[in-house]
Amino acid sequence: MSDEKNNPGATTHEPNLPGSIGSDVNPGSQENMESSKQHLKEAGEALRANLETSKSHVKHAADDLRSAAEAKAHELRTRAENTAHELRGRAEDAYSDARAKVRTFQEDGEEYIRHNPSKSVLTALAAGFVLGLIIRR
Repeated sequence: MSDEKNNPGATTHEPNLPGSIGSDVNPGSQENMESSKQHLKEAGEALRANLETSKSHVKHAADDLRSAAEAKAHELRTRAENTAHELRGRAEDAYSDARAKVRTFQEDGEEYIRHNPSKSVLTALAAGFVLGLIIRR
């Protein structure tokens, strides 16, 4: 049988918890607690410093990304403007060529009619007759 049952006046050994009533905190425990508080404080300060450093790095990275995006946008804008200018030049050339061809066809047609008036009138009558038949149906 245990001593506690045999000796009802004996005190039991319970762990001394901080803040418990009647607990005796020995000086070594007090020093450990103060040391722990100090370490926690230092860790918190280090964490804050790391957070500030991280914020600075993120801001710098965002600035670099923005600069790179602006440079790429400028490059693409310049390339698009050059391509648009080139295509506009090609379109103007094609329009000029088409206009010249139309003018040549018109001049050739007028010259043909001047040299062959009877043949031109008969061709126009035949074309009108065929169109009339097509439209009636």
